Amino acid sequence: MEDFLILAINPGSTSTKIAVYQNNKSIFLKTIRHQAEEIARYAKISDQFHFRKDIILKELKDAEICVEQISAVVGRGGLVKPIESGVYEVNERLKEDLRIGILGEHASNLGGLIADDIAKSLPSAKAYIADPVVVDELQEVARVAGHPEFSRVSIFHALNQKAIARTYAKSLDKKYEELNIIVAHLGGGISVGAHLKGRVVDVNNALDGEGPFSPERSGTLPAGQLAKLCFSGKYTYDEVKKMITGKGGLVAHAGTNDAYEIEQKAKAGDAQAKLLQDAMAYDVAKWIGSMAAVLKGNVDGILLTGGIAHNPFLVDYVKDMVGFIAPVVVYPGEDEMMALAMNGLMALRHEVEIREYK
Repeated sequence: MEDFLILAINPGSTSTKIAVYQNNKSIFLKTIRHQAEEIARYAKISDQFHFRKDIILKELKDAEICVEQISAVVGRGGLVKPIESGVYEVNERLKEDLRIGILGEHASNLGGLIADDIAKSLPSAKAYIADPVVVDELQEVARVAGHPEFSRVSIFHALNQKAIARTYAKSLDKKYEELNIIVAHLGGGISVGAHLKGRVVDVNNALDGEGPFSPERSGTLPAGQLAKLCFSGKYTYDEVKKMITGKGGLVAHAGTNDAYEIEQKAKAGDAQAKLLQDAMAYDVAKWIGSMAAVLKGNVDGILLTGGIAHNPFLVDYVKDMVGFIAPVVVYPGEDEMMALAMNGLMALRHEVEIREYK
């Protein structure tokens, strides 16, 4: 089988992660931290393009990576238009939407732009993005909210959810597209998705306002109480937004976004910490139950992933509530770099259809 060298690029708000894989083996991994004052020099995220690209190339040179041998450069997909899951070759339309930040400014918008620029400088490399957070495969009935001024939207941990689902399918000697799976990503935000034969037909909006509460996000809040709070005169629009995302969840209840700290306090007998940990697990389990209904009870596996899946107490609580539905399998942590690289490898091996961004 032919050997491929793949570069994965994942720009975050305060760091840029890069990895080089030889087929499915990692040969280089680096997290480049950016000081706040470095980032502050740039008015817009798109202005950071050359700064981040030059650092990536320097790190590859210092690590003595033979960049000329790279066959694919896979960037983290940014806030582009809602698209179906898959691997997309970077084209001019995609680059334009990444530059302007069609759904908002985020460092991940740089992923596809840098990938394309580096690939163009190499003899035979292609540039791709894979499974950005805006992946949208919702069935139409799932989009309808309780008032026409509102609609449910798909914003979730698509890259990690899809990668873990494929890993689970492989362990059963099945294709991802043959199975019905529920995946719960437990991180700074929590997303619970119903994967019906390879499509996420329902999932909570894990960014701003639906689903279980998490370390930093409030999840679903009582609508009447929220409306009353909004018009109480006590808070600005931006402050309410922060309550929902950034300063919600564990941050609001306990003053920390560190789920491990809550775990340790609960273990030591702190009643409030234990209640919060149990409530978060209870919330996750309820959402898993609702996704089981979406799949009409035909569930081949429930997968728990993300950093909080390291917590055995929370995992056991969820298992106790949902174990009757299907086997619960735990994949603690997340490996977005490997997921990006494996999407690139599947594209190079023609194991997946390469999609066109329109």
